This record gives sequence, structure tokens and C-alpha cells, in this order.
Amino acid sequence: MTPARRVVTLPPTLLGGDAVAFARECQRRGAEVLEIRTDLHAADAVDPAALAQVLPLLVSERGKPLPPDWVAAAWRVDRDLLDATGERRDALDAPAGKLLASHHADRPLSTREALALWDRKLPGDALVKHVEPMSEPGHLATLLETQRELMARFGPSRVTVLGMGAVALPARAVLARGNVLDYVAAGGSWAAAPGQRLLDDVVREWRGADRLTLPAPLRLGILGTSITHSRSPRIHRQPFDRIDLPEAGPVEALVDSLVGEYAGFAVTSPFKMRLARHTGSPLDAINTLVRRGTRWESFNTDTEGARKVLERLDAQEVFVLGDGGATSALRTVAAERGQPLRVLRRADIQGPLAGAGVWTWPERVAPPDSLRFERARVAVIAYGAPGRRIAAEIARRGGTPVLLGAAWFVAQARRQRQLWETAT
Repeated sequence: MTPARRVVTLPPTLLGGDAVAFARECQRRGAEVLEIRTDLHAADAVDPAALAQVLPLLVSERGKPLPPDWVAAAWRVDRDLLDATGERRDALDAPAGKLLASHHADRPLSTREALALWDRKLPGDALVKHVEPMSEPGHLATLLETQRELMARFGPSRVTVLGMGAVALPARAVLARGNVLDYVAAGGSWAAAPGQRLLDDVVREWRGADRLTLPAPLRLGILGTSITHSRSPRIHRQPFDRIDLPEAGPVEALVDSLVGEYAGFAVTSPFKMRLARHTGSPLDAINTLVRRGTRWESFNTDTEGARKVLERLDAQEVFVLGDGGATSALRTVAAERGQPLRVLRRADIQGPLAGAGVWTWPERVAPPDSLRFERARVAVIAYGAPGRRIAAEIARRGGTPVLLGAAWFVAQARRQRQLWETAT
């Protein structure tokens, strides 16, 4: 199956030469189409001809009309089925061979409603894009049905169906198998739509997966909050998705809706305890889900990481800052080793801490003002930029940070890979 063409949207802050530099950088990283939109850039803010020399240019009408020089330079011209008042357009104006007919629904639609919108004649070379917000994860099943029906109507090489919203990323990953275009985020703090995958993750999947294998392999993914720096998509087999959810997001409903599409998930903060309860695990916290037919089996491979950390600290007694999922693994291993473990919640911290300890709080959790160390070695089990920032905070409070995030991560990830290979 031919992979969808990767489309990045030009951020509104980039103008003139900076826009061209952005296009060149995205091309180097694997982008295949650049989109510019009239709601993000004024007519004279960019040079469409210069951009089109770097990447095929998709120009999209959003509210304001498309400038003629944008249309002239375009590979495709995106026109919505409806006008600004919500009325159906009699004709979609675009030069021959350039039309991308689109519709951006304001609510989730049934497949019948979606097909009624597309009950119209289009040029045989026009592309079709249908976008809906996703208020709940289960809407993926409807979007897949809509995609199948639109492909049957217009042809399999012309259709793109997208979901948008906080729970849309795995839906977009699954839909991309049949789409002709895959709208992705270049990275940083801005994205053209909620739920977009990162360009680098999509390119990694394309390069790492067997693209000739049919049917498409079941996906893997990581579930968490603020997981931009996760190494999991880099080390595990592809396809592997970075599914970043709000802390209060419906993670239980999400995993239930994806049991037919994913072989397994890595689970990180703050969902380890919630998904342990949801899957009926006897463990307090889990970090791995493995597909067993139509259900999930849960495991905690963090114990492998916890064992590495406690061995490296090599202390008779260890204090632990925080009482979340990682602490559950540390408790299990400490009990196996017969090693005293002192778990400290925020309210327990009154005076300076000495000896050896483990910092389990995620970077987004601010430590209490009372926290101080006195000749204490404190293991950091985060990695990358978050781990370095936590280490700096430990040093600022008088401790000696011990960077063990990579050791923890590699040990538990190796066991995860073994478990995912058993998925059914």
C-alpha cells in the first residue's frame, strides 16, 4: 500500500524567508507537501512561488479568499463544500487537476450524514478530504466506515478522512493506512490541528515498517501526558505512536476503542494506576498492555527498571519521593531484596533528607518548598531534557543527582518488547 503523503502546515509566525527555510527543513526531515492557509497568513506574507520550488504547495481557503498567485503556484487548491454561511456551493473553483474538495464538520457525524454531504459530482482528478471532531474515542469506528464508503464512491487513491481533538491521534494513525494525505505536525509548541502526529514519528514509521506487508501490522503506542521526550517511539518496532492525552483524558475508553487496531501499549504517568484498575490487574500500577484477542492483559515491567536502580544505588535503605506507579515497582523489588524502603509523600517531608533516594515525581509536578537534601544521593528515573531539569533541581536543593533514567527505561523496555511479541 502506498503511504499517505506527509503534509505540514506553515506556522503563522513564519513569514518571507523564514517560511522558505521552514519548508527546506521539513523537506529534509521527510515532509512531502507544504500547506499554507488564508486564516494563518495574509496574501503578501509569503512568496508562494518560492515555497513551491521547495515542496509541492497545498493552498487552503479558510475564511478569506485565496490570492491568485497562491492558486497559480499550487499543486492542489483546497475548497470547502460549504461557503462561509454554511450553504452548499454550486461549484468548487480550482484550475484543472488542482482541486482538493474538503469539508470540516462542526460535530461528529454518522456515516450516512457524511455521505449525504458528499453526494455531488466532482472532477475525476479531484481529491476528497473529510474532517470531523472526535468527542469520544469510539467514534473511530464511524470514521473508518465513512472512509471505506468514500473510497468506494470516489476511488481508493483520492480520499482522506481525519479526526480532530485530544483523543484523535491514534485514530489519525489508523486512518492514515487508507488516506492519500497525512497532515502532521512539524514539532514545537504549535500544531495546525489537535491530534496530529509528529512528522519525525511518521517518517520513522515509514522507514522502519515493512511497507509491503499486508494486512498492515498491528500498531504499538505509548500513553501518557507530556511525553514529547519519550524514547519509546525510537527504540520499539514500528508502527509506534506517541499518544499524548490530558491528565483527565478518557484513557480507559481510548484503549477499549483501539483493541482491534493495536497490539499493545506502553503506559506512563499519569495513567498507570487508572489502567491497572480498568483492566482488573492485581497490581497497583501497570505500564504495559498486551492484546489478548478482544481484551487487554496488563503487566508492570517497571520492576525491571526498579531492580537496576536499586542495584546501582547499592544502599541498605532507600527513601522514595512520591507514591505513584514507579513507587509500586520499587516496593515490589525492595520486598524481593529484603531492602527497607521509606516512601515519602509531600506532607511527610519536614527536614533535610540524607542517604540514598529515588525521585519519582514527573517533571510537571512541583516539589514541596520544604524539600532539602543533606549529603543525599538521589536517583533520577526520568531521562532526556526532563531528567536533566530534575537533576538540576536536586542539586539546587543540596543533593547529588544520579542519572539512572536510561538504565530504568532500557531494562523495562526490553521486557515490554518480549511481551508484545506474544500479542494475539
